[in-house]
Amino acid sequence: MPQHAPVRRKDALEYHEFPTPGKFEITPTKPLSSQRDLALAYSPGVAEPCREIVKEPNDVFRYTNKGNLVAVITNGTAVLGLGNIGPLAAKPVMEGKAVLLKSLANIDTFDIELDAADPDVFIQCVKAMEPTFGAINLEDIKAPECFYIEEQLREKMNIPVFHDDQHGTAIIVSAALINAALLQQKEMGELKVVFSGAGAAAIATARLFCSLGVMRENIIMTDIEGVIHSEREGLDEWRRYFAKDTKFRTLAECLVGADVFVGLSAGGVMSQDMVRTMAAKAIIFALANPDPEISYPDARAVRDDIIMGTGRSDFPNQVNNVLGFPFLFRGALDVGATTINEEMKIAAVHAIASLAREEVPESVLKAYGTEALKFGPEYIIPKPFDPRVLLRVAPAVAEAASECGVARKPLTDVQLYRDKLEASQALSKQIIRYLIRKARRSPKRILFPEGNHDKILHAAQILVDEHIAIPILMGKEDEIRARAQELDLDVEGIEIFDPALDSEYNNMVEALYKRRHRHGVTREEARKRLRHREDYGMVMLAEHRADGLVTGITKNYGHSLRPGLEVIGTHSPRAFGVHLVLTKTGLIFFADTTVNINPDAEALAQVAIQTADFARTFDVVPRIAMLSYSNFGQSRNPQAQKVSEATSIVHKRRPDLRIDGEMQVDPALDVDFRASTFDFSTLDGRANVLIFPSLDASNIAYKLMRHIGGAEVIGPILLGMNRPMNIIDRAGSVASIVNLTVITAIEAQRREIGSKI
Repeated sequence: MPQHAPVRRKDALEYHEFPTPGKFEITPTKPLSSQRDLALAYSPGVAEPCREIVKEPNDVFRYTNKGNLVAVITNGTAVLGLGNIGPLAAKPVMEGKAVLLKSLANIDTFDIELDAADPDVFIQCVKAMEPTFGAINLEDIKAPECFYIEEQLREKMNIPVFHDDQHGTAIIVSAALINAALLQQKEMGELKVVFSGAGAAAIATARLFCSLGVMRENIIMTDIEGVIHSEREGLDEWRRYFAKDTKFRTLAECLVGADVFVGLSAGGVMSQDMVRTMAAKAIIFALANPDPEISYPDARAVRDDIIMGTGRSDFPNQVNNVLGFPFLFRGALDVGATTINEEMKIAAVHAIASLAREEVPESVLKAYGTEALKFGPEYIIPKPFDPRVLLRVAPAVAEAASECGVARKPLTDVQLYRDKLEASQALSKQIIRYLIRKARRSPKRILFPEGNHDKILHAAQILVDEHIAIPILMGKEDEIRARAQELDLDVEGIEIFDPALDSEYNNMVEALYKRRHRHGVTREEARKRLRHREDYGMVMLAEHRADGLVTGITKNYGHSLRPGLEVIGTHSPRAFGVHLVLTKTGLIFFADTTVNINPDAEALAQVAIQTADFARTFDVVPRIAMLSYSNFGQSRNPQAQKVSEATSIVHKRRPDLRIDGEMQVDPALDVDFRASTFDFSTLDGRANVLIFPSLDASNIAYKLMRHIGGAEVIGPILLGMNRPMNIIDRAGSVASIVNLTVITAIEAQRREIGSKI
């Protein structure tokens, strides 16, 4: 697959504009619903923490958000590959950095774009903001001014200042170098290293190499003008530090016999001949984006003894800054570090390098859609979204800061800190990435009977671009193509299927007749039903002409479910619906949300068991709460009693499951309340599978979570059907259609694997 899915201009603009301009918002952490709250939040209550901070300035970390607040600051002089586009145009990039910090390390961020091209003015502005922030992330500032700016701010400020363009890249490349050198059996002090590029990232990487044992005299640096040598004029102090007394003047000359190539320059500057001239067991990091200095296939074509990394996700060993900066800041903030020094960066390097040498857990393998990831030439650094990175890098950085005396709150128990970080990792942050990667392993053919609907067309485009599934749009080809053109979508490569032109039409009629002839359906009635695309799609799915089906955007749920039940049928006692509710604190399964109106105790028990088994497919240990308006026999109403009876049924049939009820939502989700009020409860931990007593309760609950609870909701997921199919909520967004298709594709994969065993 390509490094990134194609990004269309219109999609990118709509992503940033809707439903709210920008990529993040500020959310209060304290209630403000009464006069008392107002008095505490502002006057007169706010005076109390102010007085405490006057007496003890470090108490600002106790009473304000300073300790978890990072400023991402730029002047827009070197933005991505866009160059000097100015601070205003740089704002979307800084917002993106803020989102990464929040999503990956739960760090609050303000993006700040300064209209200050003069380095001294920039320094003055940033220094003046020190009381507000716990750390500063400098971004997209051109060289050599970035070196001067960072040096001055580090000297003047008593909080961490970190230029990610320099040090973020340096940390990840250095971790890769340690492991590559280990595999190639080369000593750091003996490596001969050649850099293509002499900007911020290259200078910082070369300096960090030296801190790790590479000899400065063994490093040669080149830029667009050639080799940086001692006789060259016009060098700034940072490049002059690496000026070498050498007769070489070209990159090709420098690479003869070199052990390591680090490309931080431009695509295509390294040839296959240059690769041939390098030392045995060479190491190549071609990191220019989007096109590396030499492509992975081209380099491997001439040398099979090399270890290579690029900035791309479609080749082994992707060097990605996201492995470093969020977790470096997390560790620094958590101990109140006054700076990010060399010791902390080196600690991050070794933490990342050692993680790649650990056995990779099954959950990470599943997330990346692979059977194995093992330390070796094609796996020398962890994957960018490996959740273990937070648990390794942040503690290593925090411990280093504590040991070298720059921590205001030195770390006293590393394991306790790591446990706290692990508890903060909500599955909701990873689940969608996990599901998409799983679907990509083997894209399935998914039918969309409503193929000409705008939302379906948009979703199909995403599915193809992201290599998630192979959509089959049902409808008239000319109508679908015309509508796609109006929407500025590209349907090339998307299969369009018109049932009216199907050569298998008579076979489809016969298939439907055979399935329904004992239910009053004649052949003529079968022909009439197949005039409807949804019915036609159901028969195609039943006859294995597709792997899955997603429908319902134009109908109510029952109208789409009925033909599914009649044509496809169920493999378990009953079909039912589940919604995945992704909250800030984790993933919760809601059931039954779509099918059974007022289930009896037996039905509730079946739903609970099947939902628990479904939760396990997400690597979730199910903790089931059987919900009611009553707690543990407080009411003798039949509605409460059936929930209690259902709980007993599950206990008898599946004693392995963690389940209790009947109970209200409060004890289900509030562990402390349950422990203090119902200490006899057998449910351990917070419930993550909620079984509702009726359809109205569950349907209302998940929609409230979506619209006013701030949760992301995936579903409804239809369980119990003979073939993978799902029905879209009519109010569903394009994203929800994509997510539901992902679930359908994964179910198709699971059944295919099962059929081969």
